[in-house]
Amino acid sequence: MTQTAKMPSWLNVSAERVVVQLSKASEANGMQVDSLSLRAPTVRDIRTAQSAASGDDEQRELNLFASLAEVGVKDLEGLSLKDYGRLQAGYFRLVQDDEL
Repeated sequence: MTQTAKMPSWLNVSAERVVVQLSKASEANGMQVDSLSLRAPTVRDIRTAQSAASGDDEQRELNLFASLAEVGVKDLEGLSLKDYGRLQAGYFRLVQDDEL
């Protein structure tokens, strides 16, 4: 029996983008925002984030998410852990294969 995963109310996923509603406003690019949007990554995005991280997996993920959201790494570091978890969940929903 196949179960369909219910989409959280704070998440909006399309083929090219995911929008994550934050639990509380946060600063991004000098402005207060209540959501962050990640565009779908390319292989180049993954390779660039990896090469800039020098083997540090956490830094690689921060670099990648910052690039996809078009915000600074420091902006992501200022998110609450709950909201960063939402961003991670949104990213994994965005890149998962539809057939899985």
